[in-house]
Amino acid sequence: MKQTEDRQNTEENKKKEQPLDWKKEVLEYVKMIVIAVAIVAVLELFIIVNAVIPSASMEPTIMTGDRIFGWRLAYVTEEIERFDIVIFRYPDDKRTLFIKRVIGLPGDVIDIHGGEVYVNGSETPLEDTFCSVQDQTEEGYLTYPLTVPEGCYFMLGDNRTNSRDSRYWQNTFVEKDDILGKAVFRYWPLSRISVIRED
Repeated sequence: MKQTEDRQNTEENKKKEQPLDWKKEVLEYVKMIVIAVAIVAVLELFIIVNAVIPSASMEPTIMTGDRIFGWRLAYVTEEIERFDIVIFRYPDDKRTLFIKRVIGLPGDVIDIHGGEVYVNGSETPLEDTFCSVQDQTEEGYLTYPLTVPEGCYFMLGDNRTNSRDSRYWQNTFVEKDDILGKAVFRYWPLSRISVIRED
């Protein structure tokens, strides 16, 4: 019994005396970093889209400096709906990401007059109570009424007097393929962490 204990003690002492294999340690850290980067890359490519809000165009719903996660899979099983807040490639420079609210769906007839938005000949304007300033939707550079082409969407910011959106772009509409995801979660600043509400 004593011999067995002595043998175990000797083996433990040998293990303690063995020098640290720093190359092996570094390799383990590198492997962990590579795995973490790969997971983030997969998430960014297929699951989420990350957006930093640089302007006041979506206030008060989304504030300047907010950081937002968009859900890339949102429209795999459901259709894009009016009033959805989406992250998309800016039609005039597809290297840039924008975030706006969907106002016009494919085939919709959009009219803006008297500071209000009308859809499909309705005599009642859209109930856009989420806007920061009511009754001040400028017409922009467009001639109304206009029809949203198939496979495209008409976008407006919630801060209508301070938003460069479909009313001002050279390429008025956003193609469906350029919509990357639905804005779902604000993760920064910490004081405003919340689910993005569309109403």
